[in-house]
Amino acid sequence: MNSPQQTLAQRMRAQRLSHPASDATDLLTSIFALQAQDVPAARLAARARGVRSLDGPLVRTWAMRGTLHLLHEDDLWVVNLLGPISIAAGRRRREQLGLTDELCERALPALREVLTEPLARAELVRRLADVGIALDPKSQAPAHLLAFAANSGALCRGLDDTYRLLRIECEPRGVDELWRRYRRAYGPATPDDFAAWSGLPKRMLKELEAAADPADPTDPAHPTGTVRMLGHFDPYLLGYRDRSLALDPEHAPLVQTGGGFLTPHVVVDGRVVAVWRRDGAVFTVRPFSGHPDRPDVTDEVADLGRFLDLDARLTWA
Repeated sequence: MNSPQQTLAQRMRAQRLSHPASDATDLLTSIFALQAQDVPAARLAARARGVRSLDGPLVRTWAMRGTLHLLHEDDLWVVNLLGPISIAAGRRRREQLGLTDELCERALPALREVLTEPLARAELVRRLADVGIALDPKSQAPAHLLAFAANSGALCRGLDDTYRLLRIECEPRGVDELWRRYRRAYGPATPDDFAAWSGLPKRMLKELEAAADPADPTDPAHPTGTVRMLGHFDPYLLGYRDRSLALDPEHAPLVQTGGGFLTPHVVVDGRVVAVWRRDGAVFTVRPFSGHPDRPDVTDEVADLGRFLDLDARLTWA
């Protein structure tokens, strides 16, 4: 049985926070995906794991929980696995917006016709209107139609926020493979954590629950004194339903501020001990009450300064 400290050390290693990755491909081979609805936040998450550039065969598209993620192109099979679930979950809202199933199905070949180059949303909506798919650009209809198309495997979204066609050439894989990759990225973890991370309905996880061994299949890990300054939407906390091992419930409201948003936070050996913010080149760290020592974030602030090309300065709240 792992101690809490060993469990957190294993999670830090699995997330490449204590053992940095060599490049983006190495990183995503380990952690599977970076949450990427906010591109600067995704870049900060990569930095905390040793990766300075998001170059390579990477694709930004809707995946776990119907949220934008950055994936290696070899892992686009997850779109075929999760896309139908997101499509079914979004049907009622699409109908409220006038996006009937018939219109959505007509939109797929139309998108393939007009997406001859990467396009911003406004231009894409104009081109769709030209081929008979009229959408109110001031409504939420364009966003929901494009999410439907992405979940259908027809398009993706670049790091520059343009839309482009997508061709998925991966062999189909099932829930058991996603569970294996999740455990590699977040273990030790439970099927309940996996359900929260993936967005899969509980009915699809019954066999996993029956056969689950919550122990991590890898070798034990031990605390190394690793300090990391993580940004909002960082995968480290987002990977679990129960975050109490890493984040004291007393301090959780300072980090989990609603809507899936996470305030940037400081992790020491897997434990969240402070929050931070940036104002220009000034990084202000606010340690939690009950932690007598300030976390040693000097190296992290200096590295953030280099990464963001700033003359970084540290202050304390």
